[in-house]
Amino acid sequence: MSPIENLSEPPHQTPRHKPRPRRRWLWRFGPVFWTITGMLSLVVNVFALEALVSNQLLGGLNDNFALMDQARIQASIPVSAEVPAKFDLPLQTDTTVVLTQSTLIRGARVTLNTGGLSIQNAPTDIVLPAGTELPIHLNLMVPVDQKIPVKLNVAVDIPLNQTDLHQPFTGLQKVIQPYRVLLDQIPNSWGAAFCMALLENWCK
Repeated sequence: MSPIENLSEPPHQTPRHKPRPRRRWLWRFGPVFWTITGMLSLVVNVFALEALVSNQLLGGLNDNFALMDQARIQASIPVSAEVPAKFDLPLQTDTTVVLTQSTLIRGARVTLNTGGLSIQNAPTDIVLPAGTELPIHLNLMVPVDQKIPVKLNVAVDIPLNQTDLHQPFTGLQKVIQPYRVLLDQIPNSWGAAFCMALLENWCK
């Protein structure tokens, strides 16, 4: 083969595969996609957190403080004690006593009218037999010095809003209230968020 023929024929080359175009749009829009997804997830979590804190935490605390302020302590308390009693008891009364045995009374004044015998206010000794009833008048001061046993159940009904606990309960409600008002202004759903941001007049 002549050198001219060698120059006219192109050298043998191995055919190469055409490179495929890379999907560069994935690289361009991927970060944006993940950013939007993360923001949406964050917003959803904010809605859930707002509902949890406002309704369950702060709302639960406020409601329970109000219920505690309206509560009452009701109980029956057993009391067992000895109460000292020391005083003078005046005693004035008419009563009748009965002699338990025969009693000698010396120098008694006796008036006796029987048959032809008449004795007027004569001094004598007499014997009153057992069982004789004597009406008497008592006028004396009785000293009392005793310990009296006391056993009873004392009913207790104490409203807490009339005790020193009323002020702490209402104070805690006032502490929580501004946070509840602040959280109530935050939208708790997508619809509320759009209404607040764009369609405020339409949502009324």
